Amino acid sequence: MCVFCGSSKGADGRFVQLARELGTELAIENFQLVYGGAQIGVMGAVADAALKKGGEVIGVIPEALSEREVAHPGLSELIVTSDMHERKRKMYSLADVFVALPGGMGTLEEIFEAATWTKLGMHEPKKYKPVVLLDEGQFWNPLKEFLDSLVNHGFVAPKNRTIVISSSSVGEAIAAIKEISKEIR
Repeated sequence: MCVFCGSSKGADGRFVQLARELGTELAIENFQLVYGGAQIGVMGAVADAALKKGGEVIGVIPEALSEREVAHPGLSELIVTSDMHERKRKMYSLADVFVALPGGMGTLEEIFEAATWTKLGMHEPKKYKPVVLLDEGQFWNPLKEFLDSLVNHGFVAPKNRTIVISSSSVGEAIAAIKEISKEIR
């Protein structure tokens, strides 16, 4: 399970709480967490919660960001890459499904790149890897509307719109992930 999220906490404390809930549930459900490797912000919260519950957590961080985003020292494994492109390739290769928590431009980039790779069949080892927007509090509504607009304007095929789905709670996201996992195995 690869989680995309911000290295910042955001303006609303519920984003950090949501990350903690997700990290806890991923550990309880025995999903390995792959994420951006930082110990700060939403990233740190999801990792800390998973680790606290005994989960396996792999962080992947570029060397240039390991100090700025403060690489997490307590992970099951920390992979330091040469750059952002290698970071994303590594994260994508370690995951079967992606979940997006609230985040900024980097999170948006990861969502769109992962979805594009799924559309083009570029993911290895499994080719179909959807993105689940964890949309508690409707954070992702503007993005979902934009994606629907891309379909309406003929830039995204309706079948490809289903690569990016949303869940309104951690429980719903976990249920969707379990269902997706059954389908891709």
